[in-house]
Amino acid sequence: MTPFATRYLPVALISLLLAACQQHPSQPYEAPVDERVAAFRQLEQSLNGGNLESAESQLATLQRNAAGDTRLEQYQRQLAEAYLQQGQTALQNNDLDAAAKALSHARSLMPNAPALATGLDGALNQAREAEKQAAERAARETAARNEQARRLQEAAERQAQAIQATRLPGAPQEEKPAPAKPSARLIDPAAASSAVPLPMLDSQDNDSLRELLDAVAADVVTFDCAVRVEVRQAKDYPWVAALLSARVKKLDPAFGLRLSQSLKPEQVPRLVLSPRR
Repeated sequence: MTPFATRYLPVALISLLLAACQQHPSQPYEAPVDERVAAFRQLEQSLNGGNLESAESQLATLQRNAAGDTRLEQYQRQLAEAYLQQGQTALQNNDLDAAAKALSHARSLMPNAPALATGLDGALNQAREAEKQAAERAARETAARNEQARRLQEAAERQAQAIQATRLPGAPQEEKPAPAKPSARLIDPAAASSAVPLPMLDSQDNDSLRELLDAVAADVVTFDCAVRVEVRQAKDYPWVAALLSARVKKLDPAFGLRLSQSLKPEQVPRLVLSPRR
């Protein structure tokens, strides 16, 4: 090889390398994102944003895919405390169903720490007891008003019959008034449906339950009502249905009682009467 070629060969190689670099510029390096880190970041964002349902779903996924990670217990407790705070807010707004639902979520997240939910549980029980007592008072007051109206109507009818009986034979007869419309004892006949609370079912006060169902049966027969029994537990339905059926049959053996049931664990038991239109 000539001295000239030997001298300029390295220069030519460097020029070719520089030209190749200019044709293919290097891309900026991006470090790979750890999927587990991203998942925990999404969980924390959901918690901070108050999106508890998404946070619970994300936590469940991490518990399956990252079992044994020490951070899981911290986030599980944080989510349980967030549900308890949600329950406290619902309780302050007198939304007992939402408070009970939030409490249930918190308990399922921390089953080994029952003391965590003690305060909300006690407040919820007190609110339910107050609601039950208010419903009992309302039921008693409604029954008393309807009973007083019924007695007044009966007294008026007896007085009218007595006046009719004292008329002399041959005296001109006055036009008979139109028969009075039947009166309701517990329901509003003009409404599509009326609710009759059964708080005594929770307290197992069967005497009060029987007394209230006497009035219910009278309205059912008089206004041909369909009855929906809303109870906390399925076992309560046959008991209420049997008591009501017996009273309806006593008033009208040929009456076809229409009964249905609905389970509502968080609601004070009640009957919903719907007159036939």
